[in-house]
Amino acid sequence: MAVLPILRWPDERLETRCAPVTGDVAALAADMLETMYAAPGRGLAAPQVGVLLRLFVMDATWKQGVRAPQVMVNPLITWRAPQRVWGEEGCLSLPGVTTRVERAKEIRLRWSDLDGAAREETLTGFAAICAQHEYDHLDGILTLDRISPAERAAAEEALQ
Repeated sequence: MAVLPILRWPDERLETRCAPVTGDVAALAADMLETMYAAPGRGLAAPQVGVLLRLFVMDATWKQGVRAPQVMVNPLITWRAPQRVWGEEGCLSLPGVTTRVERAKEIRLRWSDLDGAAREETLTGFAAICAQHEYDHLDGILTLDRISPAERAAAEEALQ
């Protein structure tokens, strides 16, 4: 396993819609988990390490003491609760910047695991927020795209 370099805004790969995974990504997923923990983050999407595939890893609870890594291959959000929540989000590709983003309070996510088995789960709380954040990366969306123009200008200035 290896810690991979994390792309930073304004790298154009972060704004690119990713292709579906069609092959074995176990080694990449292992490297992504190692990179995420080393960063230290709670989620990491493949485009953040320069791989334009629909894959992300996350561990919503490890900073509270117990590691529970998840690998989502070709994830699809199939439902979003109408209830919304606002929260501060950081991003490993936007170091030192947090943005206040609105997300669905709860989602249903379908994905394949590394063995190709179909999985589906309803996520709530921070896990739902984290999954939505990483899922956005797969569509080339950053938190910068979810804030007002004035907030974005301030965030971009802070990043430069």
